[in-house]
Amino acid sequence: MRLILALVLASLITPAALAEGAVADDDAPLIRPAGDSTLDDFQWRIRPVVVFADSPADPLFAEQMDILQDGLEMLAERDVVILTDTDPAARSPIRLKLRPRGFMLVLVAKDGTVLLRKPLPWTVRELTRSIDKLPIRQREVEERRKSSE
Repeated sequence: MRLILALVLASLITPAALAEGAVADDDAPLIRPAGDSTLDDFQWRIRPVVVFADSPADPLFAEQMDILQDGLEMLAERDVVILTDTDPAARSPIRLKLRPRGFMLVLVAKDGTVLLRKPLPWTVRELTRSIDKLPIRQREVEERRKSSE
């Protein structure tokens, strides 16, 4: 049920709004289908977490989406957008670039570098730890700390 709600909410965020840098309100999750997006659409603004599967019924996909849904606030603090791709036949630009086989979780840095690829679901804590080790993220934290003083 939670997965269906997340996908419905994600469908309300248009690619044009995301490309223009529009930010949803703090309570609206940034989960959406990868569609025709490319990794370049997010470069230097947002960290994509891409969740691939061969079908939306894949149990690993459902588990991963539940995990991510539970940690959206922590991911939003780190400028993460969650992209889903469960249709190999559609050959989305992101699928063609990252070339997953079955279920795969991919974390992409703001500079477009693929930071990790995982064949099994990962916790939000594992994802945020990986993000928090990045020099760009450490700079963001420092800048936010200075601006709040």
